[in-house]
Amino acid sequence: MSQALAPTTSSAAARMEKFRRDISNPLKLRLFMLRRLPMAYLAGLRVAALRPEAATVTVRYKYLTQNPFRSIYFACLSMAAEMASGLLAMMHVQSGPPVSMLVVGLEAEFTKKAVGLIRFTSEDGAAIGQAIAESRATGEGRTVVCTSTGLDEAGDVVATFRITWSFRAKKE
Repeated sequence: MSQALAPTTSSAAARMEKFRRDISNPLKLRLFMLRRLPMAYLAGLRVAALRPEAATVTVRYKYLTQNPFRSIYFACLSMAAEMASGLLAMMHVQSGPPVSMLVVGLEAEFTKKAVGLIRFTSEDGAAIGQAIAESRATGEGRTVVCTSTGLDEAGDVVATFRITWSFRAKKE
């Protein structure tokens, strides 16, 4: 039985690795964002790290991301936080049959003025992978609350986002 599962697991890992490599390529990432996430492209979001367990996305204070208070506009912070968990979800969706994914909830807590380079990290890859696997196995929808924490260049927390993702395996 485990021999039958090995090729599937191996091919799933290979598909996830291909997605990681593609998204980590700056040119491919820019083309992807220009086509699918144009506001993220304009805001200058960048993928700093992407592994099956965690992802980090950065956003910098600049003209297009500013608010009237000389800090990063909350919507730009939200985009970076959502993209950190969303990339993890997209990576895990690549591992098998199609799964629909949708943000169904968002909570945010802002603790410090966001200036400079802000790094949002989500470490919920394992929970996302489990929810997607359960949805594929049962055909039922699953939700996961992912936390994306934004740190400034000094390492201080500027914002914490809790993004609720819904996953449902598509019927073939």
